[in-house]
Amino acid sequence: MNQPRALSAPAFRGRIRSVPEDFIVEELPAFEATGEGEHLLLTVRKRGMNTAFCAERIARWAGIDVRDVSYAGLKDRHAVTTQRFSVRLPKKTAPDTALLDDDECTVLDAAWHNRKLARGALDGNRFTLVLRELEGDLPALEAALQALKAHGVPNYFGEQRFGMEQANVGKALGMFEGRRVDRAKRSIYLSAARSYLFNHVLAQRVSAGNWNTPLDGEVWMLDGSKSIFGPEPLDEAIAARCAALDIHPTGPLWGAGDLRSQGAVRELEAQLADWQPQLCKGLEKADLRQERRALRLLPKNLAWRLLDANTLELRFELPPGAYATAVLAELGEFA
Repeated sequence: MNQPRALSAPAFRGRIRSVPEDFIVEELPAFEATGEGEHLLLTVRKRGMNTAFCAERIARWAGIDVRDVSYAGLKDRHAVTTQRFSVRLPKKTAPDTALLDDDECTVLDAAWHNRKLARGALDGNRFTLVLRELEGDLPALEAALQALKAHGVPNYFGEQRFGMEQANVGKALGMFEGRRVDRAKRSIYLSAARSYLFNHVLAQRVSAGNWNTPLDGEVWMLDGSKSIFGPEPLDEAIAARCAALDIHPTGPLWGAGDLRSQGAVRELEAQLADWQPQLCKGLEKADLRQERRALRLLPKNLAWRLLDANTLELRFELPPGAYATAVLAELGEFA
């Protein structure tokens, strides 16, 4: 997906994921275990293993249906990732967690909790990325990193949301035309359709240079939360809060109901219904409501260091639903 960048040009080229240890993701938990209840919370570190496969493995270990294994979010396969799973065990007995351990999977912690782990029940993710075989102007790279730290990046959905060659969007269209799919795939295709429309709006605003500056009729999201407000009159106070990164412009996650935006923003977003009428109508009929997502993404605690002349280590934290690839895309092109 060739989406416009906020930076004028990529600072460098390089390689990512040369080995799984070059892409480390640590889930940031949203709560502490209660120490009681019928759900065993497992904190698992896995290497080269996707979340769904790990859930199936845990279900076999526990002797339960995989539907009784829950997780807060999906993690990359080609990486070393740490995340929580909850395992429903009404009798509060479990096999030895050491039976799960091998070179691909290690249980770091186990604790009882009084409810299952819900999707999205995390504070975010911490990333440690190693970029190898760098080519480019290192002073330009430093400037790009400083700009990213100061202004954030466009909050695009990552390519993994759409599947190979955006196949999930086409499958969403097929589903809307009546093709039967199972529940799990239905959710994936609905998310892909919504994300595709959002990315289109964001790309238009990046191209116009107003993805991180206010337009008339803007709906706002408070930084560090999902709280939204507006639209309200565009004045100096609102503009100052936007410039200070306290609030962010938002774009639509399409569904039934009226767009909340007004003015110039609504005019732009309403064009989606003409551009992709089948996707929009399908989402409206799928019991999804209009929602909003921030157009701007601020990596927290961003830090970097050169490991050698051609290798860069990046560290940062992102909120739930944000993609490390959106950060990397602003800095360069990677194979």
